[in-house]
This record gives sequence, structure tokens and C-alpha cells, in this order.
Amino acid sequence: MAAAPFDLLLRGGIVATAGGCEEIDIGVRDGRIAALGSLRQATAAETLDCRDLHVLPGVVDTQVHFREPGLEHKEDISTGTAAAALGGVTAVFDMPNTKPPTTGAAELAEKCRRAGGRAWVDIAFYVGATPDNIEDLPRLERLPGCAGVKMFMGSSTGDLLVADDAAVAKVLENGKRRVAVHAEDEARLRQRYTIVAGGADPILHAEWRDVETAVTATRRLLALAESASRRVHVLHVSTAEEMTLLAEHRDLATVEVTPQHLTLQAPDCYTELDSFAQMNPPIRDARHREALWQAVADGIVDCIGSDHAPHTREEKKKPYPESPSGMPGVQTLLPIMLDHVARGRLSLQRLVDLTSAGPARLFGLAGRGRIALGYAADFSVVDLKQRRMITHRWIASRCGWTPFDGMTVTGWPIATVVRGRVVMREDALQGEPRGGLLRFLDTY
Repeated sequence: MAAAPFDLLLRGGIVATAGGCEEIDIGVRDGRIAALGSLRQATAAETLDCRDLHVLPGVVDTQVHFREPGLEHKEDISTGTAAAALGGVTAVFDMPNTKPPTTGAAELAEKCRRAGGRAWVDIAFYVGATPDNIEDLPRLERLPGCAGVKMFMGSSTGDLLVADDAAVAKVLENGKRRVAVHAEDEARLRQRYTIVAGGADPILHAEWRDVETAVTATRRLLALAESASRRVHVLHVSTAEEMTLLAEHRDLATVEVTPQHLTLQAPDCYTELDSFAQMNPPIRDARHREALWQAVADGIVDCIGSDHAPHTREEKKKPYPESPSGMPGVQTLLPIMLDHVARGRLSLQRLVDLTSAGPARLFGLAGRGRIALGYAADFSVVDLKQRRMITHRWIASRCGWTPFDGMTVTGWPIATVVRGRVVMREDALQGEPRGGLLRFLDTY
């Protein structure tokens, strides 16, 4: 009896499996990987020719701000996930600083409802910690569609803030899942605001939100996490000094860096981009950028997140510091990091760990993060040799711009496959948006 046909067959690609890269075929059935190897005689409803291309486990972006509800003029779930799919990203974790903020079961359920039939990739949503919902966090973090708890120790955008040690300690004492943290010290931010108050050059952004602002918060967080025996995930780490601290606390803390902090540097980015280079924590000088790369090489960094935080051009053009912090990044995460692979800054295997296996391991993503039998058929198909220019025109985000406009990169996403469905092929979305909610293991 002939073997049952596959739903999708990826033929002839160089596949990044747990054992390394090998030229094999992948058979997909019912959204999962059903066969790996030489499948020359197999048939399928759809075939994806992957000759001369690399097939990577689906890229997971664990930090995006899709702005819905309340701020849809900047972005929404539809446009944000479209940008993700076009950039080769198969799953995203959305942040809670919307209007209203995602701080309760009703707000989380509403976001999950809004994603239905509109999300191009799979998605989960963080619940934001506040001084008022601390006792509810153990229940909230277990709800379907919840990526975990997000805590802002320093004010950034939105109304979420848990600033003092007593409140931070209570958050860490309530719940079990890893808490994702924006670590900037609020007291120091307020003290130093006089540096930019009344108007300043955006180049002073990194002076106002200086190294000590980040280091102080991270040091406080680590001490409180140790006391509470709670795992924390420090987002968008930007300083050499923090990496030294975090290397000493690998039992408690995991580490994210962004493509922006690995690629841009001060003062050049502020000279070229003005307030469009403004993000929190700031882009810093070359010493810190090189320290981040050393931390990647040393294994201190656990994952890459884009911190996709779009604002309109009109908003970003406001006089600093009235201009909001944040820049888009979900669509450019993979092209930027592939270019670093091409330049020899990291290996393809390390990139896979930072963008697929790492997120699955840190957050307990069920059946995701590697190409193996029975796992979800999520693939980022890339051409490591293709040279392309990133432009504003390519960006699908509603904001319509990127800090990397005009940058030529080597390495480009060719197709995005989510649970066996080709959702992007050759820079074009395919079919209809049918992204679902990500599922997490109960032990995380």
C-alpha cells in the first residue's frame, strides 16, 4: 500500500536539525513534522522547493509591541503579524502596554479574541504586573494564551510600573513562571531627567538613561529574585556591566539582547537617525556593543528579541524628549541576524539557538524550537547568499519605517511556514491569516 500523501513536502533543503545541517526532505502532516530524510517517492498536496536554501526551525520573537487595543494607529495584530511573517518569524510574544493594559483575565481574553482570524503567525500575550494585580498573577500566568508576566521596573511607554523593592519582591513571590523584566531604575531616571527636560539633542538619551540606571535595576532585580527563588528574564540588556553581573547569576536569570543593540552604536545612530534611534534602554557606544557580542560568544545571551515598538513618523519627529521611545524590528530581526552570520559574528547554529531553541527552552513552548519528528512544522526558510537592501517600502508594519533603511544585508527569508502552512513565500503573504495561540508546558 502506498504511503499516505503529506500535506506539505519541503524538498532538497539544507535542514538545521538537532544533529547539524544536512540535506534532507521534510514531510508534514496535520501541522506536525511526520518524516525526515530522503522522500523522493513521496507525494504531497503542496511542495516547497528548498534546493540551495536553508530550512531553520521557526524563529520566535519573544518581545513585540503590537499596540492593540487602543493604539492601532501605530500597529495592530494583523499588520504586526504580517510583518513577522514577511520577516521569517513564525511566532511572537506580545507585550501588555496597550490601552487598556493587559493586566487581567478579561484583557487577556480580549487580546486572544482579537487574534482569531487576523494573526498571520502564532501568538501569545504577556500579562503586565502592577501593584494592584500581584495576588492574581499566579492565576493569570496559567491562562490560555499567556506568555508569562512582564514587569517594568522603570517607566518606558504606557502606564505599567513596578518601581520599588517591596512591590518587585511581591511580584516575584507570586507565581512560578519566568518573569520578563524591563530593568531600569525609576528613581535614577527621575533624578536625571533634568539632563533632557525642556528639550535636548537625542544624543543625550544615553546620558539620561545611563549605564548606572540599567545596572542598578539589574542588581536590585537579581538580589530580589534570589531571595524569592524566582527565575527572571532580563530584556534588552544594553551594557557591559550588566553582562558581568548576569554571568554570575546564571541559575536565576536569562538574558535577551536585540538586533538594534548588536548592530547600531552611539553616537553615529543619533547623528544619522535623530530621535528615530531613540529606544529604552538606549543604543550605547561601541564598548557596550562589543561586550554584547562577547556575551553572545560566551553563551551568556539566551535569546534574541526584536523589542518591536512602532510609532508613527509624526510621533517620532516630535522634539526630544517628547518623542516616544521605540522602533520597529520584528520584520528585520532575521535579515539583520543573518547578515551577522554572513559577517562571521556568529554561527548559523548559534542563531538557531538564540531564535528558536532558546525561546522554547526558556519559556516552555510545547513542541516548538527544533526540527524533529512530532514537533510543530514551523520553518523559517532562508537564502544565506541572497543580498538585499532593507527599505522603508518593504516594511509591513503600520508605522512604515525601519532604522535599517538603506542597509544591504546578506541572508534573506524566502518562506515562512507555520504549523505546516506556507504563510509567506518570496516576499508575499499566502492564503488567509490563521495563526493560533501558543501553548506552554505546565511546568514553566
